[in-house]
Amino acid sequence: MEVTAHLTEKALRDYQLVKRAIDDGDQKAYAELMKNYRDSLYFMLLKMTNNPHDAEDLTIEAFGKAFKKLHQYAPEYAFSTWLFKIASNNCIDFIRKKKKYTFSIDANYDDDETGTEMASKIPSQTLDPEEELVKKQKIILMREVVEKLKPHYRTLIELRYFKEFSYEEIANELNLPLGTVKAQLFRAREFLYQILKNSKEKI
Repeated sequence: MEVTAHLTEKALRDYQLVKRAIDDGDQKAYAELMKNYRDSLYFMLLKMTNNPHDAEDLTIEAFGKAFKKLHQYAPEYAFSTWLFKIASNNCIDFIRKKKKYTFSIDANYDDDETGTEMASKIPSQTLDPEEELVKKQKIILMREVVEKLKPHYRTLIELRYFKEFSYEEIANELNLPLGTVKAQLFRAREFLYQILKNSKEKI
């Protein structure tokens, strides 16, 4: 019996896209897979995080992780099942880390009314001088790394992370479709990751 015989028509379509992506390095196949699941993945992650910005970033991260492990995908399950499992596991880790950080702020106080009140008044964005320095060093490092990207990707990263534009604002600024902006930002992040990975011994 053929390994894909149990797959639905939609799952079979995805499997063929995965094959094209792995065997031929077909960028259109990657883009097609993103297009097929970006919205449904985003809404699942939005439901889990209740935060549109986190959901956007986690959607891109999920595709990043899935595409990096694409050669491990086997058609035992539908690609969508596999992708959503990666996304939900990644999101659970993200929420756990976020809660751990929040808890460490509250943990400095006895859990009485005053303590809770004081904890809630701590501005979460405030960094102490040492953290501020580390943050500045990271920004300098990131700028150096971003300089190594091709001009087009450099512009995308600068608009998204240094100027903090939304995806919609970037699309308007560069006169590109929203889907193209998201797909290209994903690729730009991948390049950044590779550059950072190769230069981590210098960090």
